[in-house]
Amino acid sequence: MIEAIQQALKDSDLDGWLFYSFRGSDPIAANILGMPTEGHMATRRWFYLVPQSGEPTRILHSIERDVLDHLPGKKIIYLPWQQLHSILKSELTGLTSKRVPRLAMQYSPDAAIPYLSRVDGGTIELIRSFGIEIVTSADLVQRFEAAWNDEQLEMHEEAARGLYASVHEAFAEIGRRIKSNTPTTEYDIQQFILSRFEDRNMFSKDPPIVAVNANSAAPHYGPTREHHSAITKGDFVLIDLWAKLNKPNSVYADITWTSFVGDRPPDEVVKVFNVVRDARDAATEFVKEAFGDGRKTFGWQVDDVCRAVIQKAGYGEYFIHRTGHNIHTEVHGNGANIDNLETKDERVLIPRTCFSIEPGIYLEGKFGVRSEIDVYVDEKGARVTGGDVQREVVAILV
Repeated sequence: MIEAIQQALKDSDLDGWLFYSFRGSDPIAANILGMPTEGHMATRRWFYLVPQSGEPTRILHSIERDVLDHLPGKKIIYLPWQQLHSILKSELTGLTSKRVPRLAMQYSPDAAIPYLSRVDGGTIELIRSFGIEIVTSADLVQRFEAAWNDEQLEMHEEAARGLYASVHEAFAEIGRRIKSNTPTTEYDIQQFILSRFEDRNMFSKDPPIVAVNANSAAPHYGPTREHHSAITKGDFVLIDLWAKLNKPNSVYADITWTSFVGDRPPDEVVKVFNVVRDARDAATEFVKEAFGDGRKTFGWQVDDVCRAVIQKAGYGEYFIHRTGHNIHTEVHGNGANIDNLETKDERVLIPRTCFSIEPGIYLEGKFGVRSEIDVYVDEKGARVTGGDVQREVVAILV
């Protein structure tokens, strides 16, 4: 791992990468450095410096000397705080004698990418006071925290197939219940989907969204045992589901489909769905063409392409979230997002990463349409994973 980090530092013309955490404040550092999850108490500040070349340095508090024992490098113990400052200054300013040392940290200028803003402002000020230039580790993090290996891609594909099967089974279950006059709620269908996940050895940290009619106009609405709506004939139903295999290092899949309980969805629903579908497809084709041509592509550019379709159709004000998010071992991963609304994500989309494309139009008090797919990119191009892409509102015939 250290050799790979040092190669990445050379590629980025950086003198080092400084990892820092206090009481678990940086889960990115914990993941990349393989921090033990049990048997280690880490209540004090620690630093791990990986230089562009040479031996790493572990800087540890006197009472927690073993926190980084699983990592290579010389060990320096500090106490009191003045000694910590002195050690940091000495180690960091010694990285290069040719110019001001350039050091990566989990920091995002202007907090543009909140996922990366893990180092507190005071620590940034401290490191800068030593004459160090701090740059964001955003692109480095992508290489070590967002890219998939072959096994993860295979697990994602299996999970994605499981999601597609589960959502179609959920629509069939709605139809079965309505036909048999069985009272049916959003919560019932949510729990049905979770049972299908269990049967497929799939896991989700949070339950799926099943939203009927006006509830679907709230992008993060979720039914509970106590708060939910009935599903009846003539209802519009949105289902957003995400899960991963219940295996170590597995990665998520994440999709959204929409349906109508009846043989013919209302014209307005069809109109809005078609706009959302076309925006999704425009963004997907843009990514495919860019990777096929070998063009450098940024998350914000894909968002612009998608959003332009919805704006042209007159629904721009109703598309109230980013176009997509990175996907990894967490459903919202630490790689580049497809975003020029909530933030301007200027990270490059790199090979062997995956992200959602999920435009939506949300008409408050009426209904909301979202269509979500996962796109995987590698050195050969880009493709949608998992199964058939939704082309029209599913009619649940009852």
